[in-house]
Amino acid sequence: QVCAQLCRRPCYCPWVPPRCPRGSPLVLDGCGCCKICARRLGEPCDFLHVCDQSQGLICDYSTAPAGTGATCNFEDSEEGCEVNGRVYRDGEVFQPSCKLQCRCLDGGFTCIPLCQEDVRLPTPDCPYPRRVEVPGKCCPEWICEARDQHLPRDAGAAPEAVSPLRPYPCQEWSTEWSTCSVTCGVGFSTRVSNQNRYCRLETQRRLCMARPCPALPAASLA
Repeated sequence: QVCAQLCRRPCYCPWVPPRCPRGSPLVLDGCGCCKICARRLGEPCDFLHVCDQSQGLICDYSTAPAGTGATCNFEDSEEGCEVNGRVYRDGEVFQPSCKLQCRCLDGGFTCIPLCQEDVRLPTPDCPYPRRVEVPGKCCPEWICEARDQHLPRDAGAAPEAVSPLRPYPCQEWSTEWSTCSVTCGVGFSTRVSNQNRYCRLETQRRLCMARPCPALPAASLA
């Protein structure tokens, strides 16, 4: 009876289909009549406004008696996370960009960098280091810029005036990695080390995570 009241024939649909947000495909409504935007994880749903089945979502009525209404959720209450409009299953590894690799975990996600996060200090042979984006490459690279010259040279290239090689090997040295800058989620940890090609002190930085932060409600995820 409810279906007969909601679904009327013939169909009367807008001439122009709706413009859906990123990650929400156009699907037929519950009556199989008009094209609508599929509801995403945590969004309200009902018989007409269906969830995105391609992401494994169903309209979960288990919270309806509490007065909050039905919402889109994974079947069998499987937890997942939504990033940039796309839903990932719990435990799934994905790359939102070429610089990050992330993993969906307990409704949230953690990421590690794929590019080296180091800091280059000025040195006599490289007084003005600068990190630049290189066309065709994902990760930025360091270049050494001479202020009295117009052409920069690569930081990894040998200087024009090379000093004589040291008669003794370089003794590697580094401090311990500092504690994470945050108590939960992704932060930064730093150390000072000379473990590089030129055996000079550099401040190096890497991402760290003490523990995952409590997951936000799915409906508030961007």
